Amino acid sequence: MPLDAVRIHGTDVPPKPLQPFSSDEVRLIRDRGRTRIWKQGVVLFLEGDPPDSVVLIEEGLVKITADADNGYTSLLAIRGPGELIGEMACLDGRARSATVTAMQTVRGTAVTSDRFLALLEEHGPLALSVIRSITARLRDSDGLRADQGALPAGMRVARVLLDLALRHGSEAPGRPGGRALSVNQQELAGAAGTSRESVVRTLRRLQDHGLVTTSRGRTLVLDLRSLARWASS
Repeated sequence: MPLDAVRIHGTDVPPKPLQPFSSDEVRLIRDRGRTRIWKQGVVLFLEGDPPDSVVLIEEGLVKITADADNGYTSLLAIRGPGELIGEMACLDGRARSATVTAMQTVRGTAVTSDRFLALLEEHGPLALSVIRSITARLRDSDGLRADQGALPAGMRVARVLLDLALRHGSEAPGRPGGRALSVNQQELAGAAGTSRESVVRTLRRLQDHGLVTTSRGRTLVLDLRSLARWASS
């Protein structure tokens, strides 16, 4: 049976993220910017830097991370095609609050801050779409924080894994309905607000239930609906 949506944080999440911008809005952004390519591991934005541009991702995935004073790195989000990154710092003029790194080769349209702000002033519907996109992300963040305060570590890891697989997982050859994620155990720990050891224990339990398989830097979710039930039990 096809997978339409799974509930996470009380919200129906489709197998792939909804595109926040219309084709006309994407064209407007492209017309004001220039195409750039970042190889895997290259930093697009560095935490603490001034907000000089925004990027509309066209291909590939990026991870957004933040470093604590004690050296702990948290995975805040993964973004993919059709999504805008760097816009919040451009809107308030403050330094970058996180680092954005290419998880694979990424192609995108980079728009300078001045041009981006002028574009929003000229095109009200685009500005509204940006606001809606930011609001959706804030809702996701609120749901994640609520989970971290109320749920045990294993369930948080399972929910983060499910969320990432639904939104950004790629099709797994030979595994109908499976989703592959290029996320390592430390990144899952940062996203779930727990230790790497908790992630290892949770993944082992999920493997025992036939829900995931793992390899170096990669996790394959075999059954999204069963994982959703496991994460809610």
